[in-house]
Amino acid sequence: MTQSLAAVVLCAGKGTRMKSDRAKVLHPILGRPLAWYPITSAYELGAQQVVAVVGHQADDVKNALTAGFPGQALQFAVQATQRGTGDAVSAARGALTGFSGAVLVLYGDVPLLTVETLKRLIAAYDPSKGPLAMISCRLADPTGYGRVLRGAGHKVEGIVEHKDATAEQKLIAEVNAGIYVVDSKFLWGALEKLTPQNAQGELYLTDIVSQAARVGTVAVIEAPAEETAGVNDRAELAERAEIIRARINLRHMRAGVSLVHPASTFIDAGVEIGPETTIGPNVSIQGECEIGANATIGQGSVLVHTTVGDGAEVKPYSVTDEAVIGPRCHVGPFARLRPGTVLEEGVHVGNFVETKKARLRKGTKAGHLAYLGDADIGPGCNIGAGTITCNYDGVSKHETVLGAGVFIGSDTQLVAPVRIGDGAFIGAGSTITQDVPAGALSISRTPQTIKEGWAERRRKVLAGLKQD
Repeated sequence: MTQSLAAVVLCAGKGTRMKSDRAKVLHPILGRPLAWYPITSAYELGAQQVVAVVGHQADDVKNALTAGFPGQALQFAVQATQRGTGDAVSAARGALTGFSGAVLVLYGDVPLLTVETLKRLIAAYDPSKGPLAMISCRLADPTGYGRVLRGAGHKVEGIVEHKDATAEQKLIAEVNAGIYVVDSKFLWGALEKLTPQNAQGELYLTDIVSQAARVGTVAVIEAPAEETAGVNDRAELAERAEIIRARINLRHMRAGVSLVHPASTFIDAGVEIGPETTIGPNVSIQGECEIGANATIGQGSVLVHTTVGDGAEVKPYSVTDEAVIGPRCHVGPFARLRPGTVLEEGVHVGNFVETKKARLRKGTKAGHLAYLGDADIGPGCNIGAGTITCNYDGVSKHETVLGAGVFIGSDTQLVAPVRIGDGAFIGAGSTITQDVPAGALSISRTPQTIKEGWAERRRKVLAGLKQD
């Protein structure tokens, strides 16, 4: 395309059939609002300006979409009253003041249109022959859709909405997808001529097609019905999400990622995964996750906003949230890494270990059954089973700090704030309430007592009580 390109994405509708307090275009699909998908396509096509037309819950929609496109100058226009699609596009005119070129019209509730299809549409647009190009598709049951009207030479003459169609027109299988590329000068002039003379009493954007047909040829490309399908209720939202999920999984597999069971794997749109990584079945990777190369994510694990380094392994049924897992770490099975967890290179966190706001430095091991919260644990430490950092005093959180090479025996409570020096040993079963110097041994359990014959005496006492 030699002309400049702008995009208008219609996001103003309430979506009553969603039966939700949330605006329809904000319902999520794979970690992104519904409207994120068509807006992303517009940017991938090279649109110099993208305008989202908002209405219902305008501020919420603006905030969510602005957050979804950091660094992009996404613009917004407000359709104050829902008066139809023609009125919605008209609302964007002010945002595009001074723009001259082609305007691509998209919908915030149509997430499946591929960039490849839109490129075909743009390629079909030739302003020297006509001011408009559009997408159509063919449906076995076109009920509810606007029909494409063709005349002599199979040329498009206009669109008739289902409610306004005659019985004969309702037999037409070719329907309008509502996706257009339009010359900007023609668009604004055509929108000014729209009237609400129809069954809905609205300003139909589709009426600009007949105006375009009167001044030139309307170019049409056909697209698969799947791509042009919108979202009207939660069932359709789930159907569209399933298609996007499959596309995301396919993209990762073609980039060198192994998915053991793609049909049960859920990877959000913003996730990045390096080659030679293996993802097990029933895995969910959510948010802004970044997974390196040659990593393994085991069956049933859930990763949220997590970074996983090269060669790391997250074993089955582990849950991580806002965590950093360094290269060649081993996590799980059944581990839980809460926000603020940082595992440096080669750390091992085993089964039923929970961490929160904890940094475990290179080579440290916490094999099983431990809670490490608000802790800075030095390199090469060994954390025994049942170890707890007692970080909360009922009012405030406090930090536990371990130096390098510390050995913590099993069933130890470290009552924060407390510091354990380099190379210190803590005996099993200890409750540590004071700092321990480097190289020291600290034990806080009572001496072991053995009473010979105590068990037999106890049995006799209990037997006597029963007789009484």
